[in-house]
Amino acid sequence: MASSRTIVIVGAGIGGLTAAVALARKGFRISLIDQAERLEETGAGIQLTPNATRILIELGLGQRLKQLVVVPTALRIIRARSGEDIVRVPLGHSAEVRYGTPYWVVHRADLQATLLDAVAGHPDIALSLGTRIVDCTAHPNGVTVAGLNARGNFDGRGIAVVGADGLWSTVRERLGDKNKPRLAGRTAWRAVVPSDAVAPEWREPFVNLWLGRRGHLVHYPVRGGRAINIVAIADDDWSAPGWSAPDEREEVLRRFGERAWAAPARELLATPERWLKWALADRTPIRQWGRGPATLLGDAAHPMLPFLAQGAAMAIEDAAVLADCMAKRPGDPATAMRAYERQRRRRTRAAQCQSRANGRVYQYGGPAEFVRNLALAALGGKRLLRRYDWIYAFMVGGRPDTKRRLAG
Repeated sequence: MASSRTIVIVGAGIGGLTAAVALARKGFRISLIDQAERLEETGAGIQLTPNATRILIELGLGQRLKQLVVVPTALRIIRARSGEDIVRVPLGHSAEVRYGTPYWVVHRADLQATLLDAVAGHPDIALSLGTRIVDCTAHPNGVTVAGLNARGNFDGRGIAVVGADGLWSTVRERLGDKNKPRLAGRTAWRAVVPSDAVAPEWREPFVNLWLGRRGHLVHYPVRGGRAINIVAIADDDWSAPGWSAPDEREEVLRRFGERAWAAPARELLATPERWLKWALADRTPIRQWGRGPATLLGDAAHPMLPFLAQGAAMAIEDAAVLADCMAKRPGDPATAMRAYERQRRRRTRAAQCQSRANGRVYQYGGPAEFVRNLALAALGGKRLLRRYDWIYAFMVGGRPDTKRRLAG
């Protein structure tokens, strides 16, 4: 692939795939590389909030995704001990009217497959799997990305490079940040089960969020309602890297004991025979995402703890903003990337901070738990939804109709 107007993207996760599609639609050629031999159907469900669905629909992926997603009608926030609702936040039609675009939940594999189809169908995107990056070098004519694969040395050349290679980003390290991610002291367990394996109540189109002391539970239907995504998070000091270590049902149930968790929650947790777990990790926000014709995107720049449901959404936003900035200055990628970083740093930092704060609030116990539940109930669902306007109403370029629509 010629280096003229070619952008090398390192990492073919949700952010990297979205960036490839968005940049190709702006007229750039894309060399997309990933160290995985194949992109496996792994991962848990993803909440695609309106700020993300707006972008995916604008990229032409809406019709395909509509066949795969579930549209939740509400977010149910539930007391872990009693199983009673604290409050319900309206989603569904209410969210689509308010933000002009839907709120979806989807299995990560279904979103990934949709993006991969778009990548495969675009003549200006070349995907190279099984390629491990060993170096990135900027020079007067652009960048060179050196790697290794089964065929030998890989030599990727372009006008710019985007590090979308996740929490343990090699590109971030090559750009000078030697600090490592730090463990957050929590483990997340995930499983997906057939919908007919759970109680009818849990097949309803809700995002269910159970709040308990030192742990919380999220579950919702995916794959058009045919499956249920379950994620359980608890305080823990397990520290192995990656997010696909197997674990047993008994270990999960031990963390969510019957004295603190209502029987329906434990029955749901007992449904999967096997779980996959990962240790949650975090990184301090950085002031400088890149230099020259190189930048970072998604978790490589701003990894999110999963307490705001914005990890994938912020990466999708990054991709759209980067493509917009690059299209405005196609001959000056370094300037375009600094403009992209200026637009994204403050917002992603705010999302990181809010996610950390939610993680603390979700797992309150004792008097703090009582006050939290009282406050949530007093606010009510509609006012709780408005508190997320700053996230869900996002549009690339900040188009002016946003404030007018939210005024009501």
